[in-house]
Amino acid sequence: MDTLTIVPIENNEIAISELPPNKRRRKKSLVWEHFTVKKVGSDCLKAFCKQCNKSFAYITGSKLAGTSHLKRHITLGICPAIRGKDPQITFTPGSPAAPTDPPKRRYRTSSAVPSSHFDQNRCGQEIAKMIILHEYPLHIVEQSGFVDFIRKIQPQFSMPSFNTVQGDCVAMYLKEKQNLLDLVNGIPGRVNLALDLWISNQTVGYVLLTGHFIDADWNLHRRILNVVMVPSLDSANSFNQAVITCLSDWNLEGRLFNLTLDQSFLNETAFDNLRGFLPLKNQILLNGQLVVGNCLAHVLSRLAQDAFGLIRDTISKIRDNVKYVKTSESHEEKFIELKQQLQVPSTMELLVDDQSKWDSTYHMLVAACELQEVFACLDTSDPDYKITPSIDEWKHVEILCTYLKCLFDVANVLTSPTYPTANAFFPEVSNIQMDLMQAAMSEDPFISSLTRPLHERFDKYWSNSCLVLAFAVVMDPRFKMKLVELTFSKIYGENAETWVRIVDDGIHELFIDYMTQMLALPEPVMDNGGRSLNALILFDFEGHQWFK
Repeated sequence: MDTLTIVPIENNEIAISELPPNKRRRKKSLVWEHFTVKKVGSDCLKAFCKQCNKSFAYITGSKLAGTSHLKRHITLGICPAIRGKDPQITFTPGSPAAPTDPPKRRYRTSSAVPSSHFDQNRCGQEIAKMIILHEYPLHIVEQSGFVDFIRKIQPQFSMPSFNTVQGDCVAMYLKEKQNLLDLVNGIPGRVNLALDLWISNQTVGYVLLTGHFIDADWNLHRRILNVVMVPSLDSANSFNQAVITCLSDWNLEGRLFNLTLDQSFLNETAFDNLRGFLPLKNQILLNGQLVVGNCLAHVLSRLAQDAFGLIRDTISKIRDNVKYVKTSESHEEKFIELKQQLQVPSTMELLVDDQSKWDSTYHMLVAACELQEVFACLDTSDPDYKITPSIDEWKHVEILCTYLKCLFDVANVLTSPTYPTANAFFPEVSNIQMDLMQAAMSEDPFISSLTRPLHERFDKYWSNSCLVLAFAVVMDPRFKMKLVELTFSKIYGENAETWVRIVDDGIHELFIDYMTQMLALPEPVMDNGGRSLNALILFDFEGHQWFK
């Protein structure tokens, strides 16, 4: 075997030359204590392990493979001759494979990262944080599997007891609550509350109160403030106590602007009682017209569920069709093959809906409608298929999806990750009102029968909420009063001027309310026309009308 050495030349190339042993360039890497290089071709060198004689790429032509893979073969115990043993200990001095110095691993480290050390208290806090974040039971710290797992990871850690981790969780909650209280106390404006109801398996009711507010830096916040158990859902005062608790805990007396809720879980008596109760505990604006409003998300969900109920049998048949295709691989293969033969352009995928989520049912119906041609011809390639919907049933579903799309578009605005504000709702909500109003008067008997009950339900929401939504959009410099005037002219027709006047007067009085609090202005003096003179002075100074 020829004796070879590697000599670097210009342009970073590698030349292979034959030199006598005493002239060879000494290899510096410790890996060569375990490997020998042999020539296996005219321009190819390979490294052979001294223990197992396995060959590895080293030099091919002008390409140098390096030594990292050779180090891994030895140091990670990949070599079968030393597998399961530490090569630094196995080789004895003087043996052919024994290195003069053990192979060293080189790691890239950053001097900016300090060396970590074990901290019992910090680990305990992290366990409490984990339990809170993932809603694990407190008894997890006593479960043998979890205890053994932690012991394997960090033997020095002493698992806290149930009482200790419970105390850590409570302490963490109190600390976060104090931080949030400091934030709420520092906001310059008012707080909006959203009220939701959750009923447990034991039919115990819990009221969830969420605060929406803007801080001093104009950042919008959405924070859960209270979860209060309701003793009796049928009581007229059942929800008053939950609101009292929230106002008291967070120092919100006199700072509540609006309360939004799902009116469906309140009877009329409880709703009226809540509206009358709030002025006693909270200074209100515009005689309480803005105090209680219905939740738009709940309204959209109710509308969709009502629409599904009107053609329940047809939707059930469409669902059975989708299940027939999706619950069998052979059925789905035939369906896809037929779709390709018919060259149906739809890219939507059939999915069986989650009936608790109306948008899931909407997506299922839209996809099925786009693929109705495939369903219509499926019986020709699949003799077992016998549940084809009729042409009229497909038409009814298409009409339903047309109006559900209006609801779905608004729901997309509501679920935006940027926390959309009420000024973004007014155009969307008014479009639903106009579409349902026109559809309810349609000459098509199916369209009118489908949309009339939907319009009646949504009209209640519009009547209760259009004022606060109009206020928000007037404050938006992109729209101002012009959008309100245009929208009301389409919805109210000849009566639009009256409604525009209500909004115009309300926005002026709202401004006066705030100015009175901030500047301690005297009580408003009314002119003969019933218009506040203070409003005229503030808004028409130098001939300008601020909100037009």
